[in-house]
Amino acid sequence: MNTKAFITLEYDKIIKKLETFASSTMGKKLCKDLLPSSDYEEILSAQTETKDALTRLYKTGYLSFQGLSDIRPHLRLLEIDSTLNQKELLEIARLLSITAQAVEYGDTEDEVLAYDSLNSYFGELDPLEFLYQRITQCILSEDEISDDASSALKDIRREIKQTNISIHNKLTSVINSQNNKTMLQDALITVRNGRYCVPVKTEYRNAFPGMIHDQSSSGSTLFIEPMAVVQLNNHLKELDIKEKMEIEKILQSLSAQAASCSRELEENQKILTKLDFIFAKAKYAKEYQGTEPIFNTDGIVDIKQGRHPLLDPKKVVPIHIYIGEDFNMLLLTGPNTGGKTVSLKTVGLFQLMGQAGLHIPAFQGSRLAVFSDIFADIGDEQSIEMNLSTFSSHMTNLVHILNEADPNSLVLLDELCGGTDPTEGAALAIAILDDLHTGKIRTVATTHYAELKMYAMDTEGVENACCEFDLETLSPTYRLLIGIPGKSNAFSISERLGLPDYIIEQARSQIDATAIDFENMLSELEKNKAEIEKEQSELYKTKQEIENLKNSLKEKQDDIKEKRDKMLRDAREEARNILEEAKEVADESIRKYHAWGQHPKQNNMKKMEAQRSDLRGRMSKLDKKLAYKAKKSSTISDPSDFKVGDSVFVTTLSLNGTVKEAANKDGDLIIQMGFLSSVVNYKNLELLAPEKAPKPQHQPKDRYSINKAATINPEINLLGNTVDEAIARLEKYLDDAMIAGLTSVRVVHGKGTGALRKGIHEYLRKLKFVKSYKLAEFGEGDAGVTIVTFK
Repeated sequence: MNTKAFITLEYDKIIKKLETFASSTMGKKLCKDLLPSSDYEEILSAQTETKDALTRLYKTGYLSFQGLSDIRPHLRLLEIDSTLNQKELLEIARLLSITAQAVEYGDTEDEVLAYDSLNSYFGELDPLEFLYQRITQCILSEDEISDDASSALKDIRREIKQTNISIHNKLTSVINSQNNKTMLQDALITVRNGRYCVPVKTEYRNAFPGMIHDQSSSGSTLFIEPMAVVQLNNHLKELDIKEKMEIEKILQSLSAQAASCSRELEENQKILTKLDFIFAKAKYAKEYQGTEPIFNTDGIVDIKQGRHPLLDPKKVVPIHIYIGEDFNMLLLTGPNTGGKTVSLKTVGLFQLMGQAGLHIPAFQGSRLAVFSDIFADIGDEQSIEMNLSTFSSHMTNLVHILNEADPNSLVLLDELCGGTDPTEGAALAIAILDDLHTGKIRTVATTHYAELKMYAMDTEGVENACCEFDLETLSPTYRLLIGIPGKSNAFSISERLGLPDYIIEQARSQIDATAIDFENMLSELEKNKAEIEKEQSELYKTKQEIENLKNSLKEKQDDIKEKRDKMLRDAREEARNILEEAKEVADESIRKYHAWGQHPKQNNMKKMEAQRSDLRGRMSKLDKKLAYKAKKSSTISDPSDFKVGDSVFVTTLSLNGTVKEAANKDGDLIIQMGFLSSVVNYKNLELLAPEKAPKPQHQPKDRYSINKAATINPEINLLGNTVDEAIARLEKYLDDAMIAGLTSVRVVHGKGTGALRKGIHEYLRKLKFVKSYKLAEFGEGDAGVTIVTFK
C-alpha cells in the first residue's frame, strides 16, 4: 500500500496510541511496524487473535508483561561461552517469571478459551522452573549474591565475618589502651584503601607502630594500620579475592545452565513479545469499544454506527455508511463543517485498521472489504516548495491515483476539483468520476458542485449522500443520510442571520427556477427520510423488546420441561421399585404354594390361608404406593388458612412439605420439600395433622424417599468405570441419597493413576448441595475412597 494515505487518514496516530498499550520494547516495536495487509487469510487470523485476546481480558483479566526485556544479546554472549553478570541473569529470570504467569493465565477450564487462537501460544511456552529457581536462589539483586549460592561461598563469608570481628576487637583494644590515647586524634576505626586504620596525630608517627595508608587534608592526622591487625587485614584481602573467584564460578555455572536452554529462552521471548503485541491490540479495542469487522473479497463496505477513534467519544456522532453492493460510488454533498471529511476519513481509517488486524469502533456486524491499496486526496495540498497552487497539487495527486488505482482499490476524494472555476471544475470532476466509475473502482468523494448531484442521480451505480444540517440551530447534526443529495442552505442561513429579505429575494431571482424546484425537492426528501428513519428506530426497539420477551419465555419453558423430565424420571424409578417388590412377593408366594402342593397330606390349608391374607395386605400397600388417594385433612377453602411453618401434602407431586412463604393474591405459596423449593397453588395442597408432619431433617420426607431409604446403599463402587461413566452413575446415586435423607456417603474410586478421583472431585466441587468432601482416613479406604457430606 502507498504510505502517503497512512498520514492523510491519520493511521500513524492510531499506531502511536497502540504503542502505549504494549509493555515491552519489543512489543512496542511490533506495534510501530504494524501495517495493513491485503491477504484475506492473514487478516482473518489477526482479527481472530485480537478478538480472542479481548474475550480473555473480559473473562480472565489482564496479563502483565511488565519487566519483559530483550535477552537476545545475552543469548548471543552465551553462544560464545561468555559469562553473564548478575543483571543479565536476573533479566533471564524475569523472562521466566513472566512465562510462568502466562502459562498459568492460559491454563483455563473455560471451553471457549481452551480452544481459541491464543491457546497454542500459551501451550508452547516453557517456564524452565529449575533454571528460574536456581538463578533466584543464587542472585538476590544486581549487587548481591546469596550466601546459599554455594557451600564454598557460605564458608568464605563466614570466615570473612569472623575475621572482621577479630580485627574490630584488636582495634578496639588499641584505641582503648591508655598508652595510645594521647597519640590518637580520635577514638574511632576507619577504612583506607580497603584496610582498617586508626587516626594518629602526625607528631606521633614514629612512636605508633604500623603502616601509613593516608593523611588528612590538613596534614595533622595520619591514618595508620596498627601492626597488630596487619596479618588479619592481609587475610581479609585474601578472603575477598576468594569470594570474588567463587562468585565468578557461580555466575559461570548459571550461565552454562542458561546456555543449555538458549533455544527455549529465545522461543519464550518470541512468544511473549507476540502476546504483548496481541493484547495491546485488545486493550486498545477495549478502550474505544471496538468490534470485529466481517471481511469480504467482494468490495463491500458497510460501517454501522461508526465512530472516528481519534475524536472525543462523548461528542462524536456515529455514522452509518456503506458502498459496494447497490452502488460503487458515493458522493457526499452539503455545507462545510457538516462532517463530510470526517465521514470520508472514517471509511479509509476503518479499512486500514481492519486490514491491520485491529477492531473498529462500530456496531457488531459491520463489514469491510480487502483492498489491495487505498488512495486518499484530502485536505490542503498546496506545495510551497514545488511552487504549486492548491488546485495544481490536488491535480498532481489525482493523476497519480488514476494511474495506479484498479478494481481492488478504494479511492477517497475530498472537495474534488475545488479551488478553480466552478463550471470547469464541475465538468472536470464529472469526467474524473466517470473514469473511476467505468473502471469499477470503489470511490467516495465530497463536493459542493450541484452538477455532481445530478450526475449521481442520472448514473447507475452512483449514489448521493449528505450530512444533515439543522436550520433551527444553524449547525450540522453530523448525521449521514444516504440516498439524498445535500441541499444548499445559503438562503435559509442568511435569512436566519438577519440578511434583509429584499437582498435574499433578489438573489433568488438570479437562480433558474428549475434549480429552485430541485432544492425544494431535496428539502422535502431530507425531511421524509428523517421521519422514516425515526419510525424505523422505533420499530427496531419494539422488535428488540419482543425478542427479549421471546427469549425469556423460552427459558421458562426449558425450565418447566427440565422439571417435568425429572419428575417423570423419579416416577419411573419409584414404579420400577414397586414392581420389583411386587415381583418378589409373588415369587415368594409361588414358591411356598409349590412346596405345599408337593405334600398334600399335610395340613397346609391354614398356612395357605395365612399366606393369602398376608399377600392381600401387601398388595394393598403396593396399591397405595401406585395410586395417590386423597388424605383426610382439614377442609381449606381460603389460601389464608395456610400459615408459615404448616406441614402440607402437595397432591400434584405426592410430596410432603412445609409452608415457607404465605400465599400471594393469586393463592400461590412457597413450599419447601426437602432440598426442593417450589411455588404451589393452595388448591393443590392439603394441610397435614401435626402427627403426620414431616420428620426432622435428614429423615425420609415422603413416600418416594421412604422407599429409597430402605434400599439405598451408603456406599457406591465406581471401580473400573471411565470418568464419564462414573459421573453418570454418581449423579443419580447422589440424588437418591439426598432424597433418602442420608447425611453422608462413601464413593469408592480406587487409587490407580488418580484420574478417576480427580474427575469425581471436580464434579463434586460444582454441586451446591454438597457441604464437603474429603479422602477417607487411614484404614477406611485411604486415598481410594472419598467421603461426601451433604448440607
